[in-house]
Amino acid sequence: MVQDSAQQTPSVTPATPARALLPTILPALAVGILSSLVLVGVEVAAEELQDVLWGPLPDALGVGRYSVAWMFVMLFATGVAVGLVVWKVPGHAGPDPATIGLDAPVLPPVVLPGLLLVTALMLAGGPSLGPENPVITVNVALAAWLGARLVPRAPGRVWPALAEAATIGALFGTPVAAALVISEALAGKETRGLLWDNVFAPLIAGTAGALTATLIDHPSFDLDLPSFGRPGWSDLLAAVVVAAGAALLGMAAVRAFPYVHGAFHRLRHPMLMLPAGGIVLGALAALGGHLTLFKGLDEIAELARDPDSRSAGEYALLTVVKLAALLVAASCGFRGGRIFPAVFVGTALGLGAHALVSGVHPSIGVSAAVLGLLLAITRQGWVSLFVAAVLVASPAIIAVLCVASLPAWLLVTGRPQMQLRKDGTPVR
Repeated sequence: MVQDSAQQTPSVTPATPARALLPTILPALAVGILSSLVLVGVEVAAEELQDVLWGPLPDALGVGRYSVAWMFVMLFATGVAVGLVVWKVPGHAGPDPATIGLDAPVLPPVVLPGLLLVTALMLAGGPSLGPENPVITVNVALAAWLGARLVPRAPGRVWPALAEAATIGALFGTPVAAALVISEALAGKETRGLLWDNVFAPLIAGTAGALTATLIDHPSFDLDLPSFGRPGWSDLLAAVVVAAGAALLGMAAVRAFPYVHGAFHRLRHPMLMLPAGGIVLGALAALGGHLTLFKGLDEIAELARDPDSRSAGEYALLTVVKLAALLVAASCGFRGGRIFPAVFVGTALGLGAHALVSGVHPSIGVSAAVLGLLLAITRQGWVSLFVAAVLVASPAIIAVLCVASLPAWLLVTGRPQMQLRKDGTPVR
């Protein structure tokens, strides 16, 4: 009886003592601040260069800032510039960016200057990618390299987790996003101690990164869409339909990704792949206009400023062109992340749903479409929910999005995401 009773006693995960967590605070704070400064530095440098390339320079040459000719020239020139760095600079700006997601590898320090340079050039030149993947990669490598020298007794695996959490916190201006990403990553790994023991240091790093970015750069994702009151059954139905439709659209892009990637990589040389990608991006920009350029964060604010200013057809064009631009930029070798342009695609799709069916509230349409797109492209459930929710400053939207995420998740789970292995096969 005693033995049976002992066997039936539920196992309890032992908690990590506070004395083991306290020494992690200072390293986490240092990584958080450093990672945020790297991100802000890259973005500020890119913005300064962008202001010149898309302002005084075309004005001095007597051409329109966003004329078709100038968009072609700039995107082709960006492809040439990035191609030269990838070809000639030591480290070749890291591995194929199509193989890298938010969980970055630890690269040698020689790669980092080139990777930072091509990231800034890409952000300024107009290709449809964000800074998240390359900046996380740089910060992971920096944290691992400095940590191994300054705190040699610390486990090597702790530095990438701190750097990823710090960069994500800085990107979104809140440590909540970092905590969600780390929690999701831990679900697939063997860990010791309680969940909060494992996220303690990354959460500190994410908080430090978020606070540093907020104090310096003041990031904001609220689109200031029309206020959303109490949701009804029609809102719930609209969210489910729009999120599912966006997930299917995202899956179509994911399905095409290895084929587009393979087509560009048949050119083999970066001085062929990247300029060719720039030419295709120029053609897409000529079709969709200047709003389909860049990472898309400023552009979605312009879209959302007046949701009723465009027709459903115009929003559909922006959606398709931006998604195609994301696909091309991510395939031809530009270093960048896929979250921010996907948010633009979802925003255009959601506003198009509102323009097509006036009963779809703009806030419902945008948040549900962003949710579905990000689920398909990243397979990061918590991040997708978080980003979709922060675009709309309404607590009531969260419950609606949680419901809408379920059928969308059924559509995408077990299927490939927009990331490839080294052999070119999709990651599931």
